[in-house]
Amino acid sequence: MALREIGVGLLGFGTVGAGVVAALQRNAELLAERLGLRLRLRKVADIDLERERGVELDRSLLTTDALSVIRCPEVDIVVELIGGTGAARTLVTEALNAGKPVVTANKALLAEHGEEIFGLAERRNVDIYFGASVGGGIPIVRALREGLVANRIESICAILNGTCNYILTRMEQDGCSFGRALAEAQKQGYAEADPRLDIDGLDTAHKAVLLASLSYGSVVPLAAVHVEGIRDFAETDLRYARDLGYRIKLLAVIKRQGEDVEVRVHPTMVPQEHVLASVGGVFNAVLVQADLSERTLYYGRGAGRDPTASTVLGDIADVAKNLRSGTRRRFHALLRSGSQVRMRSMADVATRHYLRLHLLDRPGVLAQVTAVLGAHGISIAAALQKESGGRHVPVVIVTHQAREREMAAALTELAALEVVSGKPVRVRIEDL
Repeated sequence: MALREIGVGLLGFGTVGAGVVAALQRNAELLAERLGLRLRLRKVADIDLERERGVELDRSLLTTDALSVIRCPEVDIVVELIGGTGAARTLVTEALNAGKPVVTANKALLAEHGEEIFGLAERRNVDIYFGASVGGGIPIVRALREGLVANRIESICAILNGTCNYILTRMEQDGCSFGRALAEAQKQGYAEADPRLDIDGLDTAHKAVLLASLSYGSVVPLAAVHVEGIRDFAETDLRYARDLGYRIKLLAVIKRQGEDVEVRVHPTMVPQEHVLASVGGVFNAVLVQADLSERTLYYGRGAGRDPTASTVLGDIADVAKNLRSGTRRRFHALLRSGSQVRMRSMADVATRHYLRLHLLDRPGVLAQVTAVLGAHGISIAAALQKESGGRHVPVVIVTHQAREREMAAALTELAALEVVSGKPVRVRIEDL
């Protein structure tokens, strides 16, 4: 008996799009056997149809008219891999309004316009799947939506950007500068020519918004997320962190504190013995703490052609099965809690802190620093003076837990002291 065919229309024939086409061709029979239906590529749209992509494709399937893909009667599922929030937003909206389910890897679109996109999908009773938008080949979205559906998510700590993780790993292992590590990442193809989205933390913030929204059942506003990147991060602090028993990672931290949720992205010191500290290079990892399953870890390549294509095809397969059975929205895009998420102000977040200051090398200076910290209710857990032959010496301080509000005020006051040279360096500590 002939298998039912489900038509797929692809918007965007870049690295991931080519990976989806190649994987669909390579594993077509495997997918047909496992799904009991056949996925058939019907149309592929891109603005550049001449660039070599390393994959053979019938040219009759190619078009520069993305709207014609959506409107093609043979296309049952629309796959958006254009990226960005301009044309992609228009095309995803068009597909949903046409009643066609959408599979996307577009974290920026969903993080910045999630309320609009998810709301439209719900009103039109159409599926939207976005597994590849977070973690590339790691099925973390599926795990939160399905595997952990019976759990209350208490916290998520995650390394979500392979570019930043590669840079920090190289800096720590080789003692090289941020600039050199970034240049190497670009040479290896791990960083874009314009790396701002990655190194300034916004890519991680987009993904954190989606994980938090999925975990707590309502769209988390991107504007409520505290974001810091690793631009011009100093190798010195990676070395001092190691001496103290820590490793520095760019973390997305999502926590439920009573009725409030905090979502923040920043460089973070984690204990060397912790599993997240061992995640090196371009790999990603997501650590989920839940009330029933307790701790679960999801690890793998967070980007790349084949890993991301794997997750995209997993979503396509799910939607195709929905179409075959005549069901829609078997899983809500978000695990709806029925109430809006109440975001905790960053000023109220409490962590321990690592401080590095360059202090005038004379008696009584450290006492001035401790007096400032004490005046703001910040107690010191440890202090370490590094040898230096200059007029100023580096001093490293580790504090007990302190709220951001008090720490920010203390840092402003410390920077104004005549005995402090340069801007104090602060890295938050998560003991996990």
